[in-house]
Amino acid sequence: MRKTRNLHFLFIALLAVSLKTSAQTDSTSHKVQFVTVEKGVQLEVLDWGGTGRPLIFLAGAGDTAHAFDSFAPKFTGQNHVYGITRRGSGASSKPAPANGNYSADRLGDDVLSVMQALRIERPVLVGHSLAGEELSSIGSRFPNKVSGLIYLDAATGFAFYDPAHPSVNIEMNDIKKRIEEIEAGGVDEQEKMRELEIAIGSFETVLHQSNENVKTMPPLPPRSPIEAAINFGMEKYTSIPVPVLAIFACPHDWSHFFPNDPQRRAERLATDTAQCSAQAEALSRGVPTARVVRIPNADHYVHRSNEEQVIDEMKRFLSALP
Repeated sequence: MRKTRNLHFLFIALLAVSLKTSAQTDSTSHKVQFVTVEKGVQLEVLDWGGTGRPLIFLAGAGDTAHAFDSFAPKFTGQNHVYGITRRGSGASSKPAPANGNYSADRLGDDVLSVMQALRIERPVLVGHSLAGEELSSIGSRFPNKVSGLIYLDAATGFAFYDPAHPSVNIEMNDIKKRIEEIEAGGVDEQEKMRELEIAIGSFETVLHQSNENVKTMPPLPPRSPIEAAINFGMEKYTSIPVPVLAIFACPHDWSHFFPNDPQRRAERLATDTAQCSAQAEALSRGVPTARVVRIPNADHYVHRSNEEQVIDEMKRFLSALP
């Protein structure tokens, strides 16, 4: 039976909520500008300066480019460093969710639009957490547009799909697309309905396992409409034909969870270890040229908890790029 990774995604969300700073404001010297990526939608872009190959930082869900204020400037000696706040966050535009405007590929297209507007050629993209889907969206569809991708605890199932460990969110999105394709017409309806039946049968197993897994989880706050649109806009990425550095916090640091229940904390640690290890191994198999680094007992913001090691790995990767 295939096992769902939905539990892993939810615990990553819990880690992010617990570790996220209460506010993200300017704390380093940089230029701020707003770039129009489509009618009525502007994104906040930070420019920390520097010279050399462009480096673009993309933050995790709910964060802004300012999340990298103390980290990104450490690369200005060898790179021209930028940060982008995705739509729906911070000072960037927050259009109402509609017609897939928060899908993974739409968010990836936003990054490409910023690159085109600012004439940023073949940058290295650095993404934390959810930004992994933007990295994979661009790297899989337009590999010639980037020089490399760096995943900071971001190469989970929404960045590289492992069919052995499907995600409820991705499978649900896949079924929705199948239904929309049938509703649009112009297809072999009988064949598409048979394919839908198979997909729904598989999804039933994934959904049941997910519901069983989350029974013992701490509750998450309700998602906003934008957060929900991003969450259910995930795509299946199975090919990343560009240089990749993937740094995993594996296992994560769970010391601040379940302070009065060490047995439960130990169980979650074991579950997390199995899941992040499986994802790291799936990426290694699927992208054999990728450099995959596991840092045990790091927090989800691995570039904060293990800054020196992450910087060393990143600079080694950047210096080896053609």
